[in-house]
Amino acid sequence: MSAGRFSWVQLHARLRASPEASRTPQAPSGEAAPMTLGAVASAGDLALREHVLRTLRLAGPVMASRAGLLVMATVDTVMAGWVGPDQLAWYGIAIAPQLAFLLVGIGLLMGTVVLTAQTDGAGQPEVCGRIWRLALLNAAVVGALFGALLLAGEAILLQLGQDPAIAAGGGEVCVMFAFGMPAILMYSATTLFLEGLGRSTPGMLVMIVANLVNLGLNWLLMFGPLELGAAGAALATSLTRWFMVAALVGYVLLMPARERFQILAPLRGHWRLEAKLARLGWPMALSFGLENGAFFAAATFAGWQGAAPLAAWQIILNTMALIYMLAIGLATATAVRVGRRDRQALARAGWVGLGIGIGIMLALMPVLYGSSAAIVRVYTSDPAVTAIAVPGLALASWILVVDASQGILTGALRGAADIWAALAIQLFSFWLICVPACYLLGPALGYGVPGLLWGLLLGLVVAALLLVARFKVLARRAVRPF
Repeated sequence: MSAGRFSWVQLHARLRASPEASRTPQAPSGEAAPMTLGAVASAGDLALREHVLRTLRLAGPVMASRAGLLVMATVDTVMAGWVGPDQLAWYGIAIAPQLAFLLVGIGLLMGTVVLTAQTDGAGQPEVCGRIWRLALLNAAVVGALFGALLLAGEAILLQLGQDPAIAAGGGEVCVMFAFGMPAILMYSATTLFLEGLGRSTPGMLVMIVANLVNLGLNWLLMFGPLELGAAGAALATSLTRWFMVAALVGYVLLMPARERFQILAPLRGHWRLEAKLARLGWPMALSFGLENGAFFAAATFAGWQGAAPLAAWQIILNTMALIYMLAIGLATATAVRVGRRDRQALARAGWVGLGIGIGIMLALMPVLYGSSAAIVRVYTSDPAVTAIAVPGLALASWILVVDASQGILTGALRGAADIWAALAIQLFSFWLICVPACYLLGPALGYGVPGLLWGLLLGLVVAALLLVARFKVLARRAVRPF
């Protein structure tokens, strides 16, 4: 089975007991369940209401579980800003490559949830333990590789044209992040394994405790006797990540069902499993890499303009990332719901997910407009940074509408097993439109951070329009089996 014709969310929806399968009976055609409210609403109204409710029910847990990582990064960003604008700039330039490596690594591990759900649903739970341990090994190796690259952070930043002071400070933060790269990917592999078994609660609980641990370590390492500043924030995050993986791996080793899943059984058939993990993971890794590589390029352009623009860019992007977690949840829920074989249900699920995402982002626009100055004050009191970040957040509210649209539609294409089309659109939109536009409007023409944001908006608009066109074509076709 080729990766281009497979989506883990389809399989997860079909093999695990989701709200789609368990809460409401489905008609054979993919329409909503029979009306239960009498003549109060028409069948069409009830169908739309059911689509919206089911999408939101699926999106909620994903939003909560994925937001924890962003909350940790936000706490680090805020506390680095309290130390000073230079520290915030160093943290901002260092977190960009770290985040790119992290997301590519998570993409490579996505096959874990696929194979776990598949084997457990097929009545072969004894294979699941081998899948987990192989994924854990892959995560450790990939994390060590990415960590080694981060050790050369200062040299990389210098090669990218950063000011020597920014490169030195950012390089020190990169070194601290390097220490935790294997841990966060091993934690992610274990989380995906548990999600494949339908057990997302342990990972969410560990994440809640981890954020408290990270906060305490930040105070100790950033403001305590060591006064490590931004480097202390990164070190606290790395230490916290090792706590996270130790806690979650400990849960797996001690969970009551460990014998059923053969958690400690010999690792037989690992080459076959490895091939499946790679075939499923590489398309996702490429997708995450294309998108986040473009954001890293924009952060590099911001760094060329000095510490204050770079600090402002980090504030804007961090705020956008937190809100974008809503779109991530909707994208995953939309992908799950699109994964049905019925053409009409596919189209409805995709357009409803897109409509919900646009509605939420439009509702949040006045909040960003009205509280942009208050949000920036949480991060910093530096007037130079504030002067750039406040109007930038106002523009970010428009960017979020388009970004959420392209993210949800990308999820819809993945749910319909149209992975390679989404990759082609991302390659064109982010690397042939977005990155050149950011360079032209930012450092080339001297428009600074506003120019970078306009370049980002242009690339995302192109991506959203192309994805709309592609999904319209897809919605008219019969859904391919997988």
